[in-house]
Amino acid sequence: MSDGTKPIVPSSLSIIIAFFLVVATSISLIVIGSNQSQFTMAQQQQQQSQANQTYSVLKQQPNLLGTSFDIDNMTFSHHTASVNGIQMHYVIGGNGDPVVLLHGWPQTWYEWRHVMPALARNYTVIVPDLRGLGDSSKPIDGYDGNTTAEDIYQLISQLGLSQKIYLVAHDIGVQTAYSYAAAHPNNVSKLVIMEFAFPGFLPPGFESLVWWFGFHQTRDIPEALTAGKEREYISWFYRGLAYNPEAITETDIDEFVSHYSAPGGMRAGFEYYRAFPIDAEQNKVLSETKLQIPVLVLGGDIYPAVGGDLPGNFALSSMQTLATNVTGITVPLSGHWIPEEQPQFVIEQLAKFFSE
Repeated sequence: MSDGTKPIVPSSLSIIIAFFLVVATSISLIVIGSNQSQFTMAQQQQQQSQANQTYSVLKQQPNLLGTSFDIDNMTFSHHTASVNGIQMHYVIGGNGDPVVLLHGWPQTWYEWRHVMPALARNYTVIVPDLRGLGDSSKPIDGYDGNTTAEDIYQLISQLGLSQKIYLVAHDIGVQTAYSYAAAHPNNVSKLVIMEFAFPGFLPPGFESLVWWFGFHQTRDIPEALTAGKEREYISWFYRGLAYNPEAITETDIDEFVSHYSAPGGMRAGFEYYRAFPIDAEQNKVLSETKLQIPVLVLGGDIYPAVGGDLPGNFALSSMQTLATNVTGITVPLSGHWIPEEQPQFVIEQLAKFFSE
């Protein structure tokens, strides 16, 4: 303009451009900050998830090596041993001739807690967690009697127990015990079994009573249906197969469930049932040479979930086809969980049998 006044438009345009630059920069910073915040949160969440997973693993696989504890003023300790390609957890205590206690399903070494102290006053008591169960490692296979017996044999050998052992077993642990005694008859002084009928030598009509045999042997389905419901499922067995269901308390169930609800816990338990056809073939071969050592068979009396008072002692009739020197006793007022329902009776019978 001729009067020398400065043009307004360029100045306004500069302000507008500057304004948009500031806004754009602010938006960029906000976006970058938001992305950085989201990235940081994602990192924190990932780290927290990893920490939770680590904590979970530590809870499921505690470092038990050498940890001591007392039951009824008798001291026991936790140990692990590398045997037959696995890590086997076991508890040991007492002094004297060795007694090996093998647990059943769905249990761990802990099922012998009421029997261990009395035995430890006169014997060295060794109580393993069977392959795949408790705090022992969980391999994909090897749940047949011959393999699990080799697990125990290598454990006993590592412990340097050169003298003969007393071998006591309940439920699925009985298959391991029999296979051990058959393979190493000179290493076993006496055998005690409770509540197990041998695959290949089941009493007539037995399988129709125990519906879970077929269910557990089905591949994958039991794992899928019991996932997240482990406590509800295995509690049915503690309650339904007990004459005195209060013998296994809620605290005891918590202890067992903590192991069976761990990754692979239920699968490993089912694998023992899936190995029954293999066990049947192995038992037929082993039965060609009957056991000569004394065998004591303790059988339950009443099983509410399968009809109450069942006739006869199915464990005894099954064992008599495999050994020549067999004595059977029906445990009064007990169901399937004999070491927990009638521990004092078990202690007395073991003491008598071992001293004969």
